Amino acid sequence: MRKLKISITSIFFLFLFGCKENHKFHILDSSNFIEYIVSFNQTDNELYRQYVPNDSAFQFLSENIPLIEIPDKNIEETYYFRWWTFRKHIKNTEDGFVLTEFLPNVSWSGKHNTINCPAGHQIYEGRWLRNPKYISDYIDFWLYKSGDGIRQYSFWVADATLAFHKVHKNDSLLINQLELLLSNYEQWGKTRRDASNILFWQEDNKEGMEFSASGRILNNGVPIGAMPAIRPSMNSYMYGDAKAIASIAELTNNHSLSQKFEARAISIKQEVQNRLWNKGLNFFTVLPKTFTQTSMPINVRELIGYIPWYFNLPDDKITYSNAWNKVMDTTGFYAPYGLTVCERSHSFFEINYSGHECQWNGPSWPYATTQTLKGLSNLLNNYTNKGEVSKEDYFHLLLQYAKSHSIKNEKGENQKWIDENLNPFTGDWISRTRLKSWDNGTWSQEKGGVERGKDYNHSGFCDLIISDLLGLKPSVDNLVEINPLIPDTWDWFCLDKVRYHDRELTVVWDRTGKKYNKGKGLLIFVDGILKGETNQIERLTCKL
Repeated sequence: MRKLKISITSIFFLFLFGCKENHKFHILDSSNFIEYIVSFNQTDNELYRQYVPNDSAFQFLSENIPLIEIPDKNIEETYYFRWWTFRKHIKNTEDGFVLTEFLPNVSWSGKHNTINCPAGHQIYEGRWLRNPKYISDYIDFWLYKSGDGIRQYSFWVADATLAFHKVHKNDSLLINQLELLLSNYEQWGKTRRDASNILFWQEDNKEGMEFSASGRILNNGVPIGAMPAIRPSMNSYMYGDAKAIASIAELTNNHSLSQKFEARAISIKQEVQNRLWNKGLNFFTVLPKTFTQTSMPINVRELIGYIPWYFNLPDDKITYSNAWNKVMDTTGFYAPYGLTVCERSHSFFEINYSGHECQWNGPSWPYATTQTLKGLSNLLNNYTNKGEVSKEDYFHLLLQYAKSHSIKNEKGENQKWIDENLNPFTGDWISRTRLKSWDNGTWSQEKGGVERGKDYNHSGFCDLIISDLLGLKPSVDNLVEINPLIPDTWDWFCLDKVRYHDRELTVVWDRTGKKYNKGKGLLIFVDGILKGETNQIERLTCKL
């Protein structure tokens, strides 16, 4: 990326808004990212304005986001770009703040143009906003005011709610939310529980994954947009929600409920490992909905087979961790511009510019990439058996993901971009290429209208940087835990202005102590006070 220069416009915005910042103990300030925001605004055709329009973006982000400074400017720029796009989707309604997936209204959305399919990603991402109201309102919207919209698509709402409370802890709010989280879980049980009364079925399109390779196999080789099956994804979500409900119940001293849902989680875990583990492929794969005792999971690897690690579901055994050997394999999921959602060696793998504009049979989807990177981070952090993957592989895939946020504009210049599905061999945004001329050479209103996928809010990125790359692991306990996955060659980084349990958190890695002049090594500051330090990159914990 070109070397950034502060323009007169940037200085004006910095003076106007930067002077309002609290400088009690901040190593970084708005000057670290203002030029990014100015550039994003200048190259943007702002067709849809919600609560925070472009002319207010810098002020809002200055007041709300954690700041980072890292050696890799591709990742750093994408971090600020994703916050810039995220705030576009904040919408103020009579039901409080919500988040949208698409900026234009789409016919398949629910109340306030919301869709619950990416809401888990949105909550994980938005939990790092300093003002908790936006995501607190959004969680309450799904629990109290969305009706059946909370189950329109699969949604790990209890897990995401607990993830939010690990950053902005509020026990009294959790007590009120527990009953509704419990009710939602029970409703899923009534409509999606399989014959064994343990596992859950779901249609692939109801996980946002239309025309999947597994759906085609189950439909005797004919592509289909909706195929019910016992899927690793849905059952991982229900496992994650059961674990979260157990944890929330324990926090509220409802020990019997906690034990009940811990037992449910264990049952799901055991059945996922017993029934969805494909021994021939060494992978979690899809099981037919109407399975019998002799039924086997089908023979196709899809990225959803990594979702169990998003929730730390699999046992810590080399048997399971060997599945990760396919993530960097070109016969598996690795491709030049992004991970493919179906293994490349399968006969149903396709990159198709005909038929439906959103196909989950080959393209790279940021939604799935987010889940896979979170699962890989959990493997590296929480498991002793890691297969053949390493933190170097994690960083390579994260950097690849960051670089995929790009498009050539009308001038032939590259600019930052996030859309729907990516051609993993060319970097082309497939649905955009197709939709812009769908209806007699222009955009189709039936498909969502002008630039449907622009600034698409269907995945995460900033949470991957804060919680995984830089390693801040939030907890409901009075603790701070850091375990960065940064390259060994990095001599420094800074994560600053993190609002955590109503405290101010700053994390610094400074190998020599000369970059930030705050000390040498990995340092944790709470309200400006040094609370934890070590001379090397390793797991570090301290009390708030």
